[in-house]
Amino acid sequence: MTLIPLRIALVITELEVGGAERCLANLACGLDRSRFAPEVYALAPPPPESRDQLVAMVRAAGIPVHFLGFRHGWQMPLAVRHLAAHLRRQNPAVVQSMLFHANVVASLAVRRAASLLSTGIRVADPARWRYAVERRTSRRANRIVCVSDAVAAFAADTMRLPHEKLLVIPNGVDTQAIADCLPADLPQLGLPHGHRSIVCVTRLAHQKGVDRLIRHAPRLMEAAPHHDLVLVGDGPDARVLRRLAVATGVSDRVHFLGWRPNVPEILKASDVMLLPSRWEGMPNVLLEAMSCARPVVCTSTSGVQQLLGPLAGPQTVSVDDTQSLVEKAVAIINDRRLADRLGTENQRRVTECFSMHAMICQYQRLFEDLATLAGPA
Repeated sequence: MTLIPLRIALVITELEVGGAERCLANLACGLDRSRFAPEVYALAPPPPESRDQLVAMVRAAGIPVHFLGFRHGWQMPLAVRHLAAHLRRQNPAVVQSMLFHANVVASLAVRRAASLLSTGIRVADPARWRYAVERRTSRRANRIVCVSDAVAAFAADTMRLPHEKLLVIPNGVDTQAIADCLPADLPQLGLPHGHRSIVCVTRLAHQKGVDRLIRHAPRLMEAAPHHDLVLVGDGPDARVLRRLAVATGVSDRVHFLGWRPNVPEILKASDVMLLPSRWEGMPNVLLEAMSCARPVVCTSTSGVQQLLGPLAGPQTVSVDDTQSLVEKAVAIINDRRLADRLGTENQRRVTECFSMHAMICQYQRLFEDLATLAGPA
């Protein structure tokens, strides 16, 4: 007997390149198409052509992608109606949403469709006003996927979401694709010949703590005179951070590359990757850096300890201790043997514990378990 693939709706706020967005795109493309028939929905309009790599990847896999075209919170009621109409047409067995706005819209839309709902919490967000909204959303969710053990604990203890609905599925990374990448050419990135790279790949926003890193950059530059700081990413604080680099006297040693499609290549060309975030969930870029066999120094935010495991000691600092972050980075730069050992062990840990295959298998089990509750789609 031929089985009909389960119809799955994957809902996210937008599809510009980012951690959660890449996770959803990889999930869509990685699902076993003999068992699952996914469609992807983004609340926002399509990303600009320069940043539509994830859209192209999903469509190249033959997966329908739908953009609802909404940008503002006041448009949410209309977004709910549009998504509900799509869900009635597709009639998915399971709706999987990721990110706050997508969780809210999906939870309201499934009331008008005969689908089960799994929401996704990606970060331990300190914005308290969101807790009550997520609690209301959780009433309609059959499962709540958390990206790390720390985020699940935060969801249960701080957000007071129902513990019995929580499920941890860590991010995964395509280790083979990263292994095939070659290091970027540093002079082409704007670094002087002979200078090495200390890289920070992140969104330029308050959450990510780049302001703290730039304020401590003079100490970093003094201790590592042949290294420059390379910032990869864009965001609302880009102009403020550029001005801060000028004010601290390090603008000639801090390179703002903006958004780049070749992050693994840039990571492979670096000596250490820094992540000074104030809060996180499970940072994808940390997985990528580890997969590139790079040593890292990160603030000990949610998910970081789980990713690094026994390797956390020499590679983490407390969230408010940027000085120690700089000191650990300098120690790694100055000890090639330590850097090589940490990089090799990081790569091994990602391969063994956080593969893309493992992540997709866990989502597939979740969808099939939920489908048994829904009955035939």
